[in-house]
Amino acid sequence: MDYSVGECGLKEVQPSTSSTHDKGRKRSHPQGESSEAHSPVKKPWRDTTQGTNSEQIVLNEVKKIMEQLKDSLNKEDGFHVFLKKKIKDLKRDKREVVGVFGETGAGKSSLINAIIGKKDLLPSGRVSACTAVMIKLEFNMCKQNNEAEIEFIPKEEWEEELRYVSENKTDQEDEEDEYYCDIVEKLSAFYGEEWKNIPAENLMDRKHFREIPEFLNSRRKILPCRSVQDLSEKVVKYTRNGSSDKKGGEVKKWYWPLVKCVTLRVPSYDLHHVTLVDLPGSGDNNKSRDRMWTEVVKSCSTVWIVTEINRAPSKKETWDILESASSLMGNGGECQQILFICTKSDVPDSSTNGREEIIQRNIETKEAVKSKFNKTKKIKKHFGDECLEVFTVSSQEFLQTKLLEPEDTEIPKLQEFLRNLNDNHSETLNYVSGALGILSMIQGARSGAVTDTKTKLRSDLEKKLNELDEIRKPMEETYKAFEKCLTEGVEESETSCEKLLNRFLYPRQQTGRGFHKILKSVAKNGGIYKPKKGKQININVLLASPLTDSIEEEFKKTFPNERKLEPFNGIINTFSLGTEGLTEKYKGVELQLTFLKTEEEKIKTELSKYIREEKKKIYTGLTETIQDTMQKCYEEAAGFTGPGTLENMRKTLEKHVCDSKNIMFKQAKYTMLEQLKELMEYVLKKLDKTLKESIELSQTDDQSLPDVSAQLEQVEKYYHHLKDGTDQTEVDDMDTEASGDQTSPSEENPERNIPPEKDVPGEKKLFKIRTQFIDRVSEPNLDKLLDELLQHRVINDGEMQAAREMTKANKGQELVDMVRRKGSKASEILISALCEVDPFLSKELNLM
Repeated sequence: MDYSVGECGLKEVQPSTSSTHDKGRKRSHPQGESSEAHSPVKKPWRDTTQGTNSEQIVLNEVKKIMEQLKDSLNKEDGFHVFLKKKIKDLKRDKREVVGVFGETGAGKSSLINAIIGKKDLLPSGRVSACTAVMIKLEFNMCKQNNEAEIEFIPKEEWEEELRYVSENKTDQEDEEDEYYCDIVEKLSAFYGEEWKNIPAENLMDRKHFREIPEFLNSRRKILPCRSVQDLSEKVVKYTRNGSSDKKGGEVKKWYWPLVKCVTLRVPSYDLHHVTLVDLPGSGDNNKSRDRMWTEVVKSCSTVWIVTEINRAPSKKETWDILESASSLMGNGGECQQILFICTKSDVPDSSTNGREEIIQRNIETKEAVKSKFNKTKKIKKHFGDECLEVFTVSSQEFLQTKLLEPEDTEIPKLQEFLRNLNDNHSETLNYVSGALGILSMIQGARSGAVTDTKTKLRSDLEKKLNELDEIRKPMEETYKAFEKCLTEGVEESETSCEKLLNRFLYPRQQTGRGFHKILKSVAKNGGIYKPKKGKQININVLLASPLTDSIEEEFKKTFPNERKLEPFNGIINTFSLGTEGLTEKYKGVELQLTFLKTEEEKIKTELSKYIREEKKKIYTGLTETIQDTMQKCYEEAAGFTGPGTLENMRKTLEKHVCDSKNIMFKQAKYTMLEQLKELMEYVLKKLDKTLKESIELSQTDDQSLPDVSAQLEQVEKYYHHLKDGTDQTEVDDMDTEASGDQTSPSEENPERNIPPEKDVPGEKKLFKIRTQFIDRVSEPNLDKLLDELLQHRVINDGEMQAAREMTKANKGQELVDMVRRKGSKASEILISALCEVDPFLSKELNLM
């Protein structure tokens, strides 16, 4: 029996104001000058309450089509189940991560506030920054409310820190034990100075965590906020440091010691594919914070280094941050670009009195920073000249022009950089491409193409598949190149390891007592020590350095971070089934070939992402193997106490390295080669298996599948809109065709005088009457509707409270949009409640 899927169409799409969809618009390079002059308009982002971004609507509509299709596949046979899984597996890309490094006072907060046009979002200058807490800034396209999500460290880690203080507590605090002093600072911030008088066993009493019970329950805390200013004020105690003073007889608490990460979400459709992360300068002694820091740095596609302009080329702390993170960002990560941002460029010095002098100083600073970058070998191992761009910015001048023009502040250039980063993201295109392939396969299976044609096509495709062996040869050459480099690295490691270790164990400018504490911390933490100031100490990285040095160039060539370059020197993309060429040869199977083309594109995209993640593990595997081999030695050294501890720790480390050097480095080499081999085999097998399955599926004939011809035509138009840049008017035309709306455009109000629609999904009904509902519903009725939705569990307490605190217009808009996003059932509940609460308006809107 034939049956069809209900059609979905766009309705009332507002013309996009996004520059990304302007037909024929000249695009600028992310960091370069625009090909057209910048307009000195200071408003950085378009008003998110006006209109809807066409890309997001396309994504939502295609998702609806695919969900309806999935629901219609109600047979339990293998092919229907397989199709459901294919729909479920349609992937969306992760966000582009921009990591922002910079010392306290460098102007990070002011910079980010100015760029995104939210003056009060990140607090600056009121309380001292807490360098341990990571702040993520995400942008919502659908939700118009602000919220913060607080992620806490595991309570077991807090208990471990409390135990350390209890076991090492003395009458006189040992200022040379930085780890101890660090925990003491946290205790004073959270409990107040009274913590010293609280018995250790009572520090975990629930009364101390009344405002943050989520910490004890290992849950995240959500803070809904009315405005950006409200958001900023609510998160201060979770992200910043301050004195633990008393207010109204109670100790003012600061929760940052228990916080791992704070995520701020604000409305914006310009940057919905981008996450900005305000990063501490280095990892953290807390394990979970350190793990998160490492993973985020590895995932950054772009890194911003923020420092004041006056000492930008020479400030040691700034360059230390970049050096220490360079291997995690480069070969160990996926960073493509480094933006060195010199702030406070409007602040005059002895040589700058006016605009021209400031601009000249900015030019000289840029050249000096580039020169320093090129001379820093550790950074240059991972990044070429083309990866660096230098900006000289002034957030203050951008907001209140006195001395400089807006374009002189270079804030508009950074805004354009973020827009381009967002617009070049492939989330929607990948999803729509996958949907197009599935719909083509279904319609092709219904078409009943000539069996003989399919058989010949299959034969040609299988011959093409045999060419996969051509990929194996270049991969084997890559393996041999790595083997040669690592062999040289092992020889260098065995020769130099003891010398490298002794350089650390016997520092020239360090007292015995001070170094004893450092070495103790190193041994306790698996060879790693993170001082509050200065570079991180990592014996494992030190010992592995000859090995990593030996493969840096080959690794960068094999696994480039630049998206325009492909892994394994692009050999994966040299293979193709050649479906486009076969279209002319085989008539009547165009749909099957479209499916095969999208499947090939999809598997190559997935493999590219998989390789990007695996290469991080392969690169860090060298250091991790060294750390595993050294672990027993570290534990032994950490166990020494009393007189002679420093000497005993030194001898233990020296002896272990001397005894293990002929095994340890070879083991690291073989581990990397084994990981590399496994990756290559996986890529080849995955390509072969996926394409064989796809060829097999393209042969399917099944007349019982739903007729998706209308949906296929619609999704194909969306696909070409995204891929080729169809303008907004054409998208509106697609919507009109898909929705079948016969209302005359000359009618003054198309929402009135239309009979109630029985078979239209609830969310579509809401969308159709959205504008009139917002304009005409009264505030008392809005509150009643919120109560009804809470009773029916459509919304939660937080959502209701956030909506109640809005103005009437915003409340109506938030209510209807929030419910629409929750689907048909939720939308029908709202419509039913409106008919009960305000029957007169419901009749006017043709809901009853």
